[in-house]
Amino acid sequence: MRLAPPASGDPRDVLRALRAAVLGAGPAVALGGADLPDEVPAGTAAVVTTSGSTGVPKSVVISRNALISSAYATAARIGEGAWLLAVPATYVAGVQVMVRALLADREPAVVAGPFRPEPFAAAALGMASHIDGARVPTYTSLVPAQLQRLLDAAEGDGTVAQALRSFEAILIGGQALAPAVRERAASAGVRIVRTYGSSETSGGCVYDGIPLDGVGVRLVDGEVQLSGPTLAEGYLGEPARTASVFSVDADGTRWYRTGDGGELTDGVLSVTGRLDNVIVSGGVNVSLDRVEAAVRGIPGLEAAVVVPIPDAAWGQGSAVVVPGMAAVEEADVLARVRVVVAEAVGAPARPARVVGVTELPTLSSGKPDRAALRARVARLG
Repeated sequence: MRLAPPASGDPRDVLRALRAAVLGAGPAVALGGADLPDEVPAGTAAVVTTSGSTGVPKSVVISRNALISSAYATAARIGEGAWLLAVPATYVAGVQVMVRALLADREPAVVAGPFRPEPFAAAALGMASHIDGARVPTYTSLVPAQLQRLLDAAEGDGTVAQALRSFEAILIGGQALAPAVRERAASAGVRIVRTYGSSETSGGCVYDGIPLDGVGVRLVDGEVQLSGPTLAEGYLGEPARTASVFSVDADGTRWYRTGDGGELTDGVLSVTGRLDNVIVSGGVNVSLDRVEAAVRGIPGLEAAVVVPIPDAAWGQGSAVVVPGMAAVEEADVLARVRVVVAEAVGAPARPARVVGVTELPTLSSGKPDRAALRARVARLG
């Protein structure tokens, strides 16, 4: 099957290409990649190339059936309606917003350009429509940083607050959502659905800890593994990498190894963090995702990011990077952070530094650019 040249980041170009690839007989869509081969496996709808926040590039092959299965499973869980695209079109979350809209036979609304609350609100409120006197439900997908920015704006702008409340559901994925932000959303009357998934699962496939219909979840040696019709085919041109990440059971069930740690309680999944985002401090393994979760539970630090740093005494340590915090506050905040982390995670997990920055560097997906933050902290010495 032919792979079209890489699509531009323009949402309308991507939508046009996806319409042909998913609903018609058009070529597969190349998103975010360059120097890809012209041919892809039969049935491919999209090849999504991403490196995440710290990894090496990977080109994920997603079939038409996987995208459609994911979209229909989402509709079965949260309902059908109109969709607003506010995340990059070249990422799997954006792809799924457009596929859901296409399958519902509705043109998605689009927020173009740098993300700002005012255009988002105008687009959201402009989606209002009715069929037979009943309001058509509206949906969107955001990353936590976007939600936090909208909640901040909503405190002084009634239009933004109204726009947030207008959605039947707002899917939040891409990274963990701080409890304080989730509580703010609930207090503001915003209906949040936390999603978990990746390009390898055609986007979110576990909603509020519950797998979508047809999706299987298991833990193997503490690692979250997923199965079902939404799984990608693998990595383009990388059979060894595909085989190491996707396995097949004796009964033919295919599983994706997420690399995330997790817990299952009465069928509800809780993701505890990346298994490889671990440092060894004084001979003790410390999950930086658990440290970050504890730090983000402190009022005012909901957007903090924790990165690893060298430590002369303990081998490895961590630094907490806080956007919008003045340097004079660093010592006081560090003392508070160390107490909270020691109680929540353990004394060896206590961060060594707190660093204030004007704003966090981000990837085009909206996630924090952790590699850039590590380099920035390293330059500070």
